[in-house]
Amino acid sequence: MILTVVGVTGSMSGPASPASCYLLQAEGTDSLGLPHTYSVVFDLGPGSFGQLWNYTDPTKLDAVVLSHLHADHCSDIVSMQVHRRWHPRGALGPIPVFAPKGIKDRVRGLDGFSPRDDFSSEFEFHHIKQGREFNVGPFRIKPFAAWHSVPAFSFQVTGPGKHGEAVFTYSGDSDECDTLVQAATNSDLFLSECGFTREDEVRGIHMSGDRAGRVAQNSGTKKLVLTHIQPWTDPEVALQEAKTTWRGDLEIARSGMRFEL
Repeated sequence: MILTVVGVTGSMSGPASPASCYLLQAEGTDSLGLPHTYSVVFDLGPGSFGQLWNYTDPTKLDAVVLSHLHADHCSDIVSMQVHRRWHPRGALGPIPVFAPKGIKDRVRGLDGFSPRDDFSSEFEFHHIKQGREFNVGPFRIKPFAAWHSVPAFSFQVTGPGKHGEAVFTYSGDSDECDTLVQAATNSDLFLSECGFTREDEVRGIHMSGDRAGRVAQNSGTKKLVLTHIQPWTDPEVALQEAKTTWRGDLEIARSGMRFEL
């Protein structure tokens, strides 16, 4: 299982990175029993679809998973829609999109589509529900309700790793909560949002570094990677905050990073 970091900037695209987007890949076999590299994209924030081309052929993606419907996590699905409908080789056909309820209306609203357009030639929409697992090739993906300002999910992904089965957890956008600890339990890598610092007192939206570190500590994850840091925040602040509650392996996510689990 290989995680490629496409976009990391919190709440918007930034000077060094697009907004949230992460590519997860693993080897498996297709419906005919032939070898196939399965590719799943988690979130498509502003600027991410174009950057995705640097890491994979977007025509070969197997699924898209959206943690929630805030624009900084889903707005480039409109770029994907154009790519799939108007590709010079012809329409590419529908790709599965796993997202919270309301995704179809969200896509319509992002680009002013007609209410009659259901995007059935580009997307096959599936609504995410708390605890209801779904599979994409060798990946088993379990959603957990996040603590955010809109319906949102964190994901625990189980799939083939370097040494047998591996577990990857993506927080999406969430404050510290029990379900996030459950999602990250015994994971090999916990990709955790860190949209706030200790100076931000509002709760129920994002985590500060110390809260992300505490979730990591309580979950028993092997590695913590901080992401979704605002462009005006020095990543070193998030790193030092996380070190007050987490003593394990720790990194700041940056575009282009690859992690093999």
